Amino acid sequence: MQPFNKYYPPEWTPDKGSVNSFVGKHPLGDRARKIDQGILIVRFELPFNIWCTGCEQHIGKGVRYNAEKKKIGNYFSTAILQFRMKCHLCSGWIEIHTDPKNAKYLVISGARQKVEEWEPEDSQVIRLQDPEIKEKIESDPMYKLEHGVKDKKVWDDTVPVLTKLQRLNDSQWEDPYRQSQQLRRKLREEKKADKKVEEETQLLRNKHSLHIELLPKDPQDEVAAKLIEYSGNME
Repeated sequence: MQPFNKYYPPEWTPDKGSVNSFVGKHPLGDRARKIDQGILIVRFELPFNIWCTGCEQHIGKGVRYNAEKKKIGNYFSTAILQFRMKCHLCSGWIEIHTDPKNAKYLVISGARQKVEEWEPEDSQVIRLQDPEIKEKIESDPMYKLEHGVKDKKVWDDTVPVLTKLQRLNDSQWEDPYRQSQQLRRKLREEKKADKKVEEETQLLRNKHSLHIELLPKDPQDEVAAKLIEYSGNME
């Protein structure tokens, strides 16, 4: 374990309380320089893409700032928090609040959220149920059964092709011995058929004294040969 050294002033003794209170410093250091106003400096990461209204520049999701965090209210027992930070491009203040009721963030001032709307199917995720449908499922057993069949079909449609192939492969090789037996039987039959064709081809070459490689018989070649018209008397 990595050791961490801590400085103890020579005039400090344990009966004088903690070292931080003795030297007049907050345990969180410079992050708590505005703690008397209820503000704590935290590292805040943008939850979505925004446009700064001060410089009209785009700021991407995930950009981090040293933000002033402050509690400004409550939604039932959940705190509503305010985050204020300076844009790194123009030093304009951006203010974002939490919205516990809707489980999201709200841009209050200094910027505007980039509108990015899409259907759940476009991002390959399952659409969440509406509260009304969820309540009906919990109260109506027949509707729950019908909806369960639909949900299973939606789930099957969203399963990637590779996953379906993997499941098919697992089901086919559930009994490896039987599957291997079938494959060996099929291979023997193919070898017998190939050997028979090779023997017939060799007999034909010997009959006509041919020293060229003969291609497999093709029904289309037979049809094309019958359509050929020869000039002159062929009697």
